[in-house]
Amino acid sequence: MCADYNPARSSSLERMSWGRHTVQPPDFAYGETFPGGVAPFLANILPTEWLPGMFGLVPYWGDPTKLFRMTYNARTETVAEKPSYRNAWRKRQFGLIPVESFFEPNYATGKAVRWRIQRADGAPFALAGIWERRLGDQGPAHWSFAMLTINADDHALMKHFHKPGDEKRSVVVLDPEDHEAWLHAHTEAEARSLLQLFDADAMVAVPDPLTRK
Repeated sequence: MCADYNPARSSSLERMSWGRHTVQPPDFAYGETFPGGVAPFLANILPTEWLPGMFGLVPYWGDPTKLFRMTYNARTETVAEKPSYRNAWRKRQFGLIPVESFFEPNYATGKAVRWRIQRADGAPFALAGIWERRLGDQGPAHWSFAMLTINADDHALMKHFHKPGDEKRSVVVLDPEDHEAWLHAHTEAEARSLLQLFDADAMVAVPDPLTRK
């Protein structure tokens, strides 16, 4: 599960390709993001605008002050059935989450140590996500999103994270040529065909313990 990440900086977003659309840089401030924080994402309903979304999906019936703690990652195996996610999945509310790096716990030392995972070339990348919009709510949960995750028990890199004995999970890193296909996937089969593990050789991971203030 990914509960901590660095969104791509505004200057990086200007250089990235987002399919056939020209997307203006975000006009709001953001930084390292945890559940409940606000960061940019691209929704297929407005593919030319970076939206300020809360990290943690909040459907219309959910409490935006609490639910985000449990809905920042959506398992692809159950996303179509779980009450928090099924509306977004059924309506194909797909989005791109721009990332410079994300963090996962490594237990090689016997205790959790935060590691940073990023592209080997340092370039930003996009994760597959789903989104919701709460009409009438102008607070942080007006727009909200969740990262989709898949099993990574046998992945060369992601199998090294999370507690020993726990299932290993990974976010879905989309290749640039798949950005447009993900945003405009019309069927479940089209969407699921893009939910694949990333090339482990394209990424690096290093210890990066969280500094407590």
